[in-house]
Amino acid sequence: FDMREVKDRIIEHLAVRKLNPDARSSILCFVGAPGVGKTSLGASIAMALGREFERLSLGGLHDEAELRGHRRTYIGAMPGRIIQALRRKGVNNPVILLDEIDKLGHDYRGDPAAALMEILDPSQNRDFRDNYLDQPFDLSKVFFITTANTLDTIPKPLLDRMEILRLSGYTQEEKVQIAKRHLLPAQLKDVQLTAEQISIPEEVIRMIVKAYTREAGVRELNRQLARVVRKCAVPFASGDAVTAVLVSVEDLPRLLGPERFLDERLRRDPLPGVTTGLAWTEAGGDVLFVEAVLTPGGKGLTLTGQLGDVMKESAQTALSYIWSQAEPLGITPDVFQHSGVHIHVPAGAIPKDGPSAGVTMASSLVSLLTGRPVRSDTAMTGEITLAGLVMPVGGIKEKVLAAHRAGVRRIVLPSANVRDLQEIDASVREELEFIPAVNLQQVFDTALAPKSTVQSAGQLANA
Repeated sequence: FDMREVKDRIIEHLAVRKLNPDARSSILCFVGAPGVGKTSLGASIAMALGREFERLSLGGLHDEAELRGHRRTYIGAMPGRIIQALRRKGVNNPVILLDEIDKLGHDYRGDPAAALMEILDPSQNRDFRDNYLDQPFDLSKVFFITTANTLDTIPKPLLDRMEILRLSGYTQEEKVQIAKRHLLPAQLKDVQLTAEQISIPEEVIRMIVKAYTREAGVRELNRQLARVVRKCAVPFASGDAVTAVLVSVEDLPRLLGPERFLDERLRRDPLPGVTTGLAWTEAGGDVLFVEAVLTPGGKGLTLTGQLGDVMKESAQTALSYIWSQAEPLGITPDVFQHSGVHIHVPAGAIPKDGPSAGVTMASSLVSLLTGRPVRSDTAMTGEITLAGLVMPVGGIKEKVLAAHRAGVRRIVLPSANVRDLQEIDASVREELEFIPAVNLQQVFDTALAPKSTVQSAGQLANA
């Protein structure tokens, strides 16, 4: 369900292969968070082509001989994994999915990524030479597909040989449809019961998605559905006089426990210095909060929350900009001389880094120093410069979907990223208000409460 652009690209790829089987086509690489369907797409391609399917997990692979094979002079020599897969399937044109290509390692035994270049490159794999076979073998008929969670750890020469297809994640409505059409029937099949015996209405699935899962993919949703189905299957297995079970929304706390995610955290009373930011992670987009307080008698800038170097530099840049623009922003300069600033990003056990938090940190500092709270229904992303310009960032689709899942209604983003909104489903865009910003002043004007209703930090300190 959904993933229209990815499916269209796959169909184009298959059309070219059908018209010209000998064409040198690019290697497809599915990139996305866990549970969005990368491996399932590979299996579906093999099913559509009527070919054998083989999945090879490359996570943690650090020995080049695992791919190229061992020379037969060694004890225990074996062919490489690619030749072994062909031998198992008994054909020379299977669909081979190289899973977790971003988690390859390398040590003194060689670099597997370098060996993969010979395997995947259409101009080289026509005479791939396995060390065990010691004969050239034509791999050009093999349909290679790769998957990854992130592109950062893939070597550039290898990345250059692949075409990237991004799977960003699903909206709430898409998850509901996937659960109805695929996940729930599969779970019922596992317990050998029918939809008439265990009935889970759509509103129950929607509540599970909203209150018990908050992820880019559907793996956790599948687990929660499995829990519900298992608990409903107990009366049938116990021999009780039960003919049908109907699950209602009121039954979910008994079946799954209390709600795990509440939107109320985004509807709390706004406080000066607290801002909602958007981040990109390997597991998809996420919502994070930035909190800032004054430390009377302190000095300088204190940062906590296990922040990386990039986020620390963003915080320092934000403070320097605000200090240089104190008078236009209505901030009393004495605050910087007599107080320190402490910025904290909650969930301190989770490392955080990336060039997306500059706007969020600047808004937290201005909110703190002017006493103007940031609207609780507003989230933001973007990097800043010392001149106060808002710079574009990546991962907009993942961040917008995360904001939508968390109940955010307004999103401030760099004006240069407006073009990225076309990738987002129209139903999501209609529920959100997007505010493009070129400079920080525009961010402050749209995200902070009006000046007339609040007191500045200097006034509060004097009081």
